Amino acid sequence: MKFSTKLIHSGQTHDPLTGALGVPIYQTSTYRQQSLDQFGKYDYARSDNPTREALEEAVAALEGGNRGFAFSSGMAAISSTLLIFSPGDHLVVCDDVYGGAYRVLTQIFSRLGIHSTFVDATSLEAIEAAIKPETRGIYLETPSNPLLKVTDLRGVAELARDRGIVTLVDNTFMTPYLQRPLELGCDIVLHSATKFINGHSDVICGLAVVKDSELGERIRFIQNGFGAIPGPQDCFLTLRGLKTLKVRMDQSQKSAAAIVDWLGSQQRVTRIHYPGLADHPGYAIQRSQTDGAGAVFSFELDSLETTRRLLEQSRLSAFAVSLGGVESIISYPARMSHAAVPPEERRRKGITDTLVRLSVGLEDPDDLIAEMDSIFKSNPV
Repeated sequence: MKFSTKLIHSGQTHDPLTGALGVPIYQTSTYRQQSLDQFGKYDYARSDNPTREALEEAVAALEGGNRGFAFSSGMAAISSTLLIFSPGDHLVVCDDVYGGAYRVLTQIFSRLGIHSTFVDATSLEAIEAAIKPETRGIYLETPSNPLLKVTDLRGVAELARDRGIVTLVDNTFMTPYLQRPLELGCDIVLHSATKFINGHSDVICGLAVVKDSELGERIRFIQNGFGAIPGPQDCFLTLRGLKTLKVRMDQSQKSAAAIVDWLGSQQRVTRIHYPGLADHPGYAIQRSQTDGAGAVFSFELDSLETTRRLLEQSRLSAFAVSLGGVESIISYPARMSHAAVPPEERRRKGITDTLVRLSVGLEDPDDLIAEMDSIFKSNPV
């Protein structure tokens, strides 16, 4: 089946009891058992819930894995999955990792004796040089947030596999429609399903997918033991949004390309970070391992005043945290997604005070361009 068909027909496509074309919201905490000697498949909703199970099956199929896990947020998915590591273990992490992941790695997991080295993951040589005898994981985002850096996933998977290192990839920006890291040799795929997978800015949810059954058992044990699971209502809404992922991404990606093209001619814009541009350093790798450049990009402006005006005067693009909704969202990484990163670290990573990130929604791109054009012209160069 092609991807658009898989979106509709993967996993549980209807309720086996009633035939309803939608998995019901099983709003329950526990299940009646019939026998002292043999419990049924479901006993307590922290462990299993049919609505959550349907979501987990669907995302596993789309990512090419054999097991999926749903969590109460993207950070719950990341943090729970990182619990496969133990005190004394070392991780190599991409340099401009999402601020929430940076925070949990440097302020929580470091206290548990799990330490990280942050490197420029566009360089396989830099990743390899950071590997120590105690390195057990390589944690990546590609394209990264917010600078849209691209990592060669096949290359990283190869050098990790030879050393018995687990490769984890946050695939939130690309979604399984545009990129499938497991097919490229990586071990764990992570998502903030809050973003493009749900796509309607009305859910907080996280996902993890694996192909290896032993690794799946380890994450399953943590999911059940740690208990950071989503409620059935959120699982239902995420499943609903997932069905339209392809058509939403197609339109948003097309619009993003048009807006990037226009921004390239604007005097107020000094730099654009988007892997769909032929002059992007990761352009060739992006094309080799994905089916598109995505609908998120960032760009730098000529001054803090221009940055402030664009953020505060935008109406069609919501000035807000998050991304991946049907509405366009413009955000300010220095005080939003990467506020947890110390200022000197942000500057070193290239996250400047004039950098903005735009997640393109389903509005007509001409309207989004017209609004930005009006804002730029209201403060002439």
